[in-house]
Amino acid sequence: MINLIKSTFYKEQQTKKEICDFITKSSILSMSLECKKFENNFSKKQNRRFGTMVNSGSSANLLLIQSLLNLGRINRGDMIAVSALTWPTNVMPLIQLGLKPILVDCEIETLNVSLNNFKKTFQKHSKLVAFLITNALGHCDNIKEISDYCKDNNIILLEDNCESLGSKTNSKLLGNFGLASTFSFFVGHHLSTIEGGMICTDDEDLKNSLVMSRAHGWDRHLNKKAQKDLRTLHDVNDFYSKYTFYDLSYNIRPNEINGFLGNLQLKYLDEIVDKRFNNFLEIHRSIDRNDDLIKLNFEHMDIVSSFAIPIIAKSKHLQNMYINKFVDSNVEVRPMIAGNMSLQPFFKKYVSLDFKLENTNFLHENSFYIGNNPELTECDLKVIKSVIDK
Repeated sequence: MINLIKSTFYKEQQTKKEICDFITKSSILSMSLECKKFENNFSKKQNRRFGTMVNSGSSANLLLIQSLLNLGRINRGDMIAVSALTWPTNVMPLIQLGLKPILVDCEIETLNVSLNNFKKTFQKHSKLVAFLITNALGHCDNIKEISDYCKDNNIILLEDNCESLGSKTNSKLLGNFGLASTFSFFVGHHLSTIEGGMICTDDEDLKNSLVMSRAHGWDRHLNKKAQKDLRTLHDVNDFYSKYTFYDLSYNIRPNEINGFLGNLQLKYLDEIVDKRFNNFLEIHRSIDRNDDLIKLNFEHMDIVSSFAIPIIAKSKHLQNMYINKFVDSNVEVRPMIAGNMSLQPFFKKYVSLDFKLENTNFLHENSFYIGNNPELTECDLKVIKSVIDK
């Protein structure tokens, strides 16, 4: 069976040995120095100033929205644009925190929102204050132009980059085009800490808000200057500061095991991305030769780092046929992310607006994805390509 993932970690046996040694020798396993080290290492790798680690990519989205509310950069009742082809925990925090999600259609050939898509949405909903864009399955559309348009119109751009760690366009890593970006280190994604997530930004005020709201709203993990400023503002002495809580928050901390795994796996990230990109290129050559399938547009990208490869059929009949062919060949298949978000039961329950999402709906009905992991063998690739080749 060719599964979406083969191992919990890249270089799994060595990693398991090292994590066992770490646990045996460690006196502290709650969030401490390994997590801080991983935050610094990962943000440096991503070319961002700050990283805030949390217990999942979904928590990263929730924390980012909460922190922006705490800072007053967005307010309850505001309209927030969000990609229609995405994961539910991009939309759920908006609903949970009293914001109004506005779904934006994607382009079929890139899976992602284009500037044209977003302009149409903004023309209809001119009170948008932010856009949480999903960089879906390692891809993007013209995100540089979207970023420039958001700046020109005072719209906060945020990136969910949980599916695109290592992808690059315009000589710039995805996750670096907006105010902040979120990442997932779930076992099935690019870099595994089993569970884990990160928020990256260059904004120090946002970083401080994230750090406080990640853990109860207290100031224990801020730097000394930020602590002093807060305590002076609220007239809090050092004794009572241990149990002083400054804003709305959660407890979504990672632990030292997650941090250690992150530091360990980060050493292999370039190798992981190279293998995924090469797998993608090889499989896409078969897609390109098959006129039953729609060719992806990625000419504008420098690197496509995907943990799954989209298969976009030209009809529902062809989708079913290729799903069956993959299943018969023992290749695991999945629906296209969460499909058209407006069709999800939770969305229908809490959001009354109707959205015209022609392209997202086409992908919902006619596409699926297969795994792309760095441990695919030549034999695995041969099987996958044989299913795609007509």
